[in-house]
Amino acid sequence: MDRAVAILDVVEHGARIHAAVVRATGLSRTIAHRLLKSLEAHGLLEYEGGRGYRLGPRLLKLGAMSLQKPSLRDAAHPALERLAAATGESAQLYVTSVDGRVCVDAVESSSELRTFVPIGEELPLWAGSAGKVFLASMSPEQADAHIARAQELTPATPTGERLRRQLATIRRQGWATSAGERQVGVGSVSAPVRGARGETIASVSVSGPTSRIRRADARRYAPAVVAAASEIERALGFPAQ
Repeated sequence: MDRAVAILDVVEHGARIHAAVVRATGLSRTIAHRLLKSLEAHGLLEYEGGRGYRLGPRLLKLGAMSLQKPSLRDAAHPALERLAAATGESAQLYVTSVDGRVCVDAVESSSELRTFVPIGEELPLWAGSAGKVFLASMSPEQADAHIARAQELTPATPTGERLRRQLATIRRQGWATSAGERQVGVGSVSAPVRGARGETIASVSVSGPTSRIRRADARRYAPAVVAAASEIERALGFPAQ
């Protein structure tokens, strides 16, 4: 499964020939060929002659079916709309991916100067308040594995012991903040959405320019973000933690 997903990742942004897939994945030519043919047979890939393999039509069907079913995104969207209206900033909902977090829904601010995170955008866990919410909920061993990979994207990106101290603060206060950690000039405040067993299943966030969301402003935004997270939990049928 890991190998098949690695191939899908390679062709995600355009068609790739067999040799390009081998180079990108590190798979042997034989294994890569076998998996390409299997994925093609199941409709997950499509062969385009000299251009190679691209994502297949079955993925579109699966994606459409997923969006039609009641989901976290459906339950959360009204809360995101209210959060954006209450704060005047853009609101986002994230879930974890294999190595980071993915934006699954977003409501843009009505302000001319605003932040924008495309739905489907994958971002790191160790930079930005929404990612740190997930890290703070992990076991020390899981968090350390991500911290070990942390890289400075800007001068404000926390790494090592600085990041560990921030995670301890997030666990204590129940929400996270960032300013210019992933992208210079962007600030955010985030809170966890918890499942039936108290696990963090999503992260809800407001983001905007640091001229409006600095670390000093976080406490002004935090109550609205925490309230939005609680609203999403209720919409999903989870009791108050």
